[in-house]
Amino acid sequence: MSAPDNAPRLPPTFNRLAWSNLAAQSAEQIALAAAPIVAVLSLGVGEGRTGLLQTALTLPFILFAIPAGLLADRISRRWLMAGSEALRAAALLGILMLIWLDLLTLPLLALFGFVAVCGTVAYSVAAPALVPSLVSPSSLPAANARIELARTVAFASGPALGGVLVGWLGAAPAFGFAAALSVMAVVLLSGIYEPTRVPAPRRRPLQEIREGATFVLHHPLLRPVFVTQFIFNTGSFLVLAVFVPYAVRRLGLSATGVGTTLSMYGVGMVVGALSATRVMRRLPFGTVIGLGPVTGFAAAAVLALTTVVPSSMLAGLGFFLLGAGPILWVISTTTLRQSVTPPRLLGRVSAINIMSYGARPVGAALGAVVGGFYGAETCLYLAVAIFGAQALVILLSPAVALARQPEMVGDGAPVLRAC
Repeated sequence: MSAPDNAPRLPPTFNRLAWSNLAAQSAEQIALAAAPIVAVLSLGVGEGRTGLLQTALTLPFILFAIPAGLLADRISRRWLMAGSEALRAAALLGILMLIWLDLLTLPLLALFGFVAVCGTVAYSVAAPALVPSLVSPSSLPAANARIELARTVAFASGPALGGVLVGWLGAAPAFGFAAALSVMAVVLLSGIYEPTRVPAPRRRPLQEIREGATFVLHHPLLRPVFVTQFIFNTGSFLVLAVFVPYAVRRLGLSATGVGTTLSMYGVGMVVGALSATRVMRRLPFGTVIGLGPVTGFAAAAVLALTTVVPSSMLAGLGFFLLGAGPILWVISTTTLRQSVTPPRLLGRVSAINIMSYGARPVGAALGAVVGGFYGAETCLYLAVAIFGAQALVILLSPAVALARQPEMVGDGAPVLRAC
């Protein structure tokens, strides 16, 4: 299909979804930033117990992504998102009440935080599955870019806002503001028109889960995308696990310098999201898919170069590339999944994509072990090899040969219809 000269206009119902996504993602980032700060400053929790809190806040992505995908393919995706966001709002209000009553403890903070993140998981799984029913196929890249821009803005600003709210106003206003954003997301979702889907025949849950996994792992385009994403998450969290002590010890950065350097990751994500639609109109679709992994490899190489040329500028460039290129990957591969996946499978396929986040603790653990025995420099060299592997996987796949976005498939079409 030919690309239009101008970005397509997105319908009002999608714009409500985009604003809802911004509110929901901001609520998530503010709450995730506020929880450990409150645990340390208000509850006097040490590093070890803070780690347990962070574990509770990440477990839902592994435990509930697949069940959320199953629900997204069985019921209204809009109502699933609204219900999950309402669940998050209720959990955040629960934390707020415990703070007001002076009853907040670490186990209760972890419990309510766990419930809130369960809402995050269901929302994150259902949103990409809902988008194709709200916009035309030619508008999918622009729509996904808008969704990712909202996510990156929240990612870049949410943690800082959460820290400022806790530091200046206290814990209660931080969680209250996050809850208000979640309620706003629910209200915006209530005004979205979702076309009625043909009910799929009900089967045993394990059969339906197996169907989604089989589709991804046997699809010539989606399988290498999943493998690449899994390896990328491993490498990126390996870098994040060791960079702060490395930056202080080897690069001589202050706390402000470390924060500024890491913030270039968010800046890169915003720049990549803003330029995504233009890039996807000008370059072949498969080339854009390949850009993310290749840029990730370049980012790892630049960060490893700082072991020879210690420079905060080089480190900032590395994190900028780590944000800018891979956001193009997220937008293009989301569009690819939406195009080649039958509508009845979109929820489960989206959930399997979320499962690739399970590589993040693997990367962090790898950083702890290798960094502990051999130093952060070795971890940065290892990251170059890992990022090189993920770039090789996608460059050897048929995905990079796509000249344009594949045609949308229907529920009866299991094969790719692309150029």
